[in-house]
Amino acid sequence: MAITPRGLKLLLIGLIVMVAGYLLMMGGSSEDPDVFNYDMFNFQRMVAAPIVIICGIVVEVVAIMKVFKE
Repeated sequence: MAITPRGLKLLLIGLIVMVAGYLLMMGGSSEDPDVFNYDMFNFQRMVAAPIVIICGIVVEVVAIMKVFKE
């Protein structure tokens, strides 16, 4: 099999990390569409969430490309 059990675990971990990043990016909406909400430009959505998503992508690439010795 091309993907070992260890690689499969890393794939699932990377997926969970990416989902966590997308969950961090959620929210920031306004109840009234005529009022601008500045909460959508906070640190969590603009900096932390993209970094978490990129970390998840890096984990995915490592899980796919690395050859694990079993």
